[in-house]
Amino acid sequence: MTFSVILVLLYGLISSRFVASQEPSIAFPDNLQIEGIPSIPKAIAEQVRKYTESRAAVAFDWHPTKRQMLIGTRFGNSSQVHEIKAPGAARTQLTFFEEPVAFASYDPKDAKFFVFSKDVGGNEFSQLFRYNFSDGAVSLLTDGGRSQNGGLVWNRQKTAAAYASTQRNKVDRDIWVIEPASSNSNANRLVVENSGGGWSVTDWSSDGKSLILMEYLSINRSNLYLADVATGVKKPITNLDEEVSYSSATFSEDGSHLWITTDKGSEFQQFASLRLSDGEIVPISQSIPWDIEGIAVAPNGKTIVLVANEAGSSVLYKYDVATKSLKRIDNIPSGVVALGQWRSDSSEIAFTLNSYNSTSDVYSWEVADGITSRWTESELGGVLASDLQEPTKISWKSFDGTQITGFYFKPKATFTGARPVIINIHGGPEGQSRPLFQGRNNYFLNELGVAIIYPNVRGSAGFGKSYLKMDNGLKRFDSVKDIGALIDWIGTQANLDVNRIMVTGGSYGGYMTLATAVEYNDKIRCSLDVVGISHFGTFLKNTESYRRDLRRVEYGDERLPEMIEFFDRIAPLNQSHKIKKPLFVVQGGNDPRVPMSEAEQMVAQVKSNGSPIWYMMAKDEGHGFRKKSNADLQFYATVQFVKDFLINQ
Repeated sequence: MTFSVILVLLYGLISSRFVASQEPSIAFPDNLQIEGIPSIPKAIAEQVRKYTESRAAVAFDWHPTKRQMLIGTRFGNSSQVHEIKAPGAARTQLTFFEEPVAFASYDPKDAKFFVFSKDVGGNEFSQLFRYNFSDGAVSLLTDGGRSQNGGLVWNRQKTAAAYASTQRNKVDRDIWVIEPASSNSNANRLVVENSGGGWSVTDWSSDGKSLILMEYLSINRSNLYLADVATGVKKPITNLDEEVSYSSATFSEDGSHLWITTDKGSEFQQFASLRLSDGEIVPISQSIPWDIEGIAVAPNGKTIVLVANEAGSSVLYKYDVATKSLKRIDNIPSGVVALGQWRSDSSEIAFTLNSYNSTSDVYSWEVADGITSRWTESELGGVLASDLQEPTKISWKSFDGTQITGFYFKPKATFTGARPVIINIHGGPEGQSRPLFQGRNNYFLNELGVAIIYPNVRGSAGFGKSYLKMDNGLKRFDSVKDIGALIDWIGTQANLDVNRIMVTGGSYGGYMTLATAVEYNDKIRCSLDVVGISHFGTFLKNTESYRRDLRRVEYGDERLPEMIEFFDRIAPLNQSHKIKKPLFVVQGGNDPRVPMSEAEQMVAQVKSNGSPIWYMMAKDEGHGFRKKSNADLQFYATVQFVKDFLINQ
């Protein structure tokens, strides 16, 4: 080869690198703090666009007299309140805030207004507001400060609503009653003082004089009370000394008993009746060996709809109060259901459904003829439903012989050979991975050929209360070992590449991600932690005070010497020197659950160790990114991270 030819080749190589370096890159706005993340080509935004443009819809409330409803959906940067007047009809946007609206409820008398809630920057200090249909005016109904307000339940007289709030001292969740239509100074008043952050209202008595209150202590323990609205005195309905969980409670039509869900005497949450005169509980859904995760009692008290979590998918049942018959509702699309409200005439119930090939949409079911109607058909952003594959349920044995299960989303069939794997761990820790729409993650499946596995490690919901308790206290690290066993299982699968594994998760799943990055550094390529816990001791010290005692029940009390030592021993922060593979940390600056300090201390420590680390913090987000603009930028960076460290290395 002549010298001149070599010069030409070198010039071409240098020129190509210069051109590549000049490729337009994505500009990160000032609301994002970026560290360690390299320039990301603008081309990525175009490559992934159709995977970032899907929408979703959720059912909020029925109009009190018409067959129309309020829903939540996004047409701009965040989800807002819309009104829809018939199944498949056009949606009319009513609110236009920068912040998402989480909930909306019509004035149940004549729909002159609706009440809604929103926070600021994801801080979860939700305030209640009134929107007037007559002029579009919005009025603040609560204190507007650092308090949480929510869980609105209207009385049967349709004049007032009860809700839970931390207004009094920012710690304890009391019960307040509000008359949203009134401007009187007494229209919002404290009626029951409580101690603790786990209180909520579940129903009013028919005469409006009493409330059912639920005190949530942990996923395994809760109590029910009857409270007098006039005096604020509450008395327990259930045995306060029992470790029993109650998750629903509604008055029967005659007020003699409650319709409840409980795990008393069972591994699973069962639908049952509780007689108020003596507390006797009579199970009704014994024939369903799964959790009943929701019930909705019709206003006339004659029909109750149940949703069962059967191996991750939802199955609906109808209970006829008069005949005491429980029958499956068969014409509901397959997916995961969240029950909504009944129409005021008890003829129809709304619900939201999500599935692997359809984002969340609003449906309704009519009692008389059993017809299911689809009210919204949210766009998939250019993705074809036919290109999306139903996940496979998988199982593997962990270190102690415990059978662990999960959902395996396979990449598009056009990809051959052993595929890279993303292990995505749910939060909670009492959450559950389910066969849901993958949204942006469909890009990894369809365009990059990456398999995604969602494990339900010990401590996950949906598999009985004994399984829920298997990671409590000093057993916390056993769930991390479940991921180690999954990695070993991946190694036995010919179509999965055990040498190309990335681990990710959010919140508690973020802790699991960091712990896996420490414990199994040599077995993974990289990890992505989203709003994760880096040390349970510092997390419990800094999480918002209204949450602290509730989290201590699950994780352990950081004030006890035994737990101090244990938290120090299992903290990813204290073993960060073991992380040699690339780590990406994502955090919201206003996160009240897992405070920003958890991310900052982990990033600083890993950085000081000289390990590669990316960091993205959004100043206007909380426990995860809710604004589309921020979520898109997070995804662009994630795609680059996956390409650089999972696929190309």
